[in-house]
Amino acid sequence: MAVIKLTKENFNREVLEAAGPVLVDFWASWCAPCKALTPVIEELGEESKDFKVCSLDVDEEAEIAGRYHVMGIPTLMVFRDGKAGERLVGVQKKSAILEAVK
Repeated sequence: MAVIKLTKENFNREVLEAAGPVLVDFWASWCAPCKALTPVIEELGEESKDFKVCSLDVDEEAEIAGRYHVMGIPTLMVFRDGKAGERLVGVQKKSAILEAVK
């Protein structure tokens, strides 16, 4: 499954109403660490069978980023049953991300 681009139109359906865990990557196009993390996020999106992988551009969807108090990017958040849980800030190793989603 590919990485799903989140917008205010699909956020509730793709994240809050999802049946399983959802990894959300909060990022921006001007953010060098975000760009460094992108290949890992894309790889997880292609490989993941147990969880959904989504990305949210904080410049395009500032309201959603603000709702979840995203102050630094990249920020990765794991949502379960519509609730935000584990939060990782900064560039992360794939193994650390997988551990957070478990």
